[in-house]
Amino acid sequence: MLKKIFTGLLLSLALLIVAALAAYLYYWRPALAPIDPPAATAFSPQVVERGRILAGMGNCAACHTAKGGAEYAGGHGLATPFGTIYATNITPDRQTGIGRWSLAAFQRAMREGVGRDGAHLYPVFPYTHFNLVSDADLTALYAYVMTRPPVYAVAPANSVPFPLNLRPLQAGWKLLFFKPASFQLNPAQGLDWNRGRYLAEGLAHCAACHTPRNALGAELAGSSYLGASIDHWYAPALTSANTAPLPWTQDELYAFLRTGATALHGVAAGPMSAVVHEGMGASPDSDIRALATYFAGVAGAEQRQVDTDTVVKAGIARSQRVSLVDNDRGASLYVAACAACHSNSDGKPAALRPELSLNSAVSAPDPANLIQVILHGLSKDEAMPGVLMPGFAASLTDNDVAQLAAYLRRSRSHQPAWTNLEAAVARARAGK
Repeated sequence: MLKKIFTGLLLSLALLIVAALAAYLYYWRPALAPIDPPAATAFSPQVVERGRILAGMGNCAACHTAKGGAEYAGGHGLATPFGTIYATNITPDRQTGIGRWSLAAFQRAMREGVGRDGAHLYPVFPYTHFNLVSDADLTALYAYVMTRPPVYAVAPANSVPFPLNLRPLQAGWKLLFFKPASFQLNPAQGLDWNRGRYLAEGLAHCAACHTPRNALGAELAGSSYLGASIDHWYAPALTSANTAPLPWTQDELYAFLRTGATALHGVAAGPMSAVVHEGMGASPDSDIRALATYFAGVAGAEQRQVDTDTVVKAGIARSQRVSLVDNDRGASLYVAACAACHSNSDGKPAALRPELSLNSAVSAPDPANLIQVILHGLSKDEAMPGVLMPGFAASLTDNDVAQLAAYLRRSRSHQPAWTNLEAAVARARAGK
């Protein structure tokens, strides 16, 4: 019996090795010849400017810039279940950046996840989305990054453990989860919808944050835009599964993506604030409206018949009633810390001081966003620029924050109660 088990294990191991080798050979790519960095004058100002706007849509700086570091010089750590992966230097530095990359090498990295040296890139770099980007847009992006100031900067070593750190294993991941494709127009939809889909599913790679992932880090098939926890925040569902009291209409989506705030849903905070203000801030209105058109369709907003006035009035009425029951620490904290700004007095919701009964963070299935904002507030550069919300991390204990969040959930939402709130607060405070 032991001999049969041992033989079976050997055969299974042999099959795995053969499969891994086959995947590696299938996805093997040669190194591409280095070039001398092209002069900045080799690119037209119009193409460089187009690349700048596209880089914003892709939010490239957010990942490729370390806190306090030079823009695009890498070093920003991306926490994954497999360890921390540090973004690389994409300035045109010859030694540590991509100064010796040709356009062909750049396009291959974007579309196939392969570096100039032939090494497979980790899929934390979203080439699974960038492969949909057109030749013209990739050329403009290349022109933009190659005209940035070169910076000598070596990214820290990744903390991915052996054997997951072996680059050839990424070939097996690709065989399982990556199907290269080009963007195809949907003739049944209009130009705005198709433009929005091209941006959302390609360069903006929205699904990379808003889609849950499997145990190997790939986006779950059939679960696009259903919401996911990421970087100690929660990226909500962008489909009809979104639990916001009011549907995300095209106008609401446009207002949120353009300004970072909407009276009927709340404000952009955390990573999403950077997407809106630092990323898409330079994008033309036509692209923002195209994204809003596409995601309104994804959410099925047109099919949801909701009496907005009734929902708003009911929400404001709930907010004006504070239930100070015996030992209700959460209600007391709300009166002391929140009511002065968030208690509506004129019967109309306002973007600057969101109506919490309509706020998406309060109705979300995950409390992370609400907890983060209670702890750390909103700086003058987040949400709507110039508007400040103080954080309460120094004045409220984990139990205080948990009770406040629980009170807001039960008094401002019809969704089920959150569980293990105090543990969630402790994780958020520790940045875990």
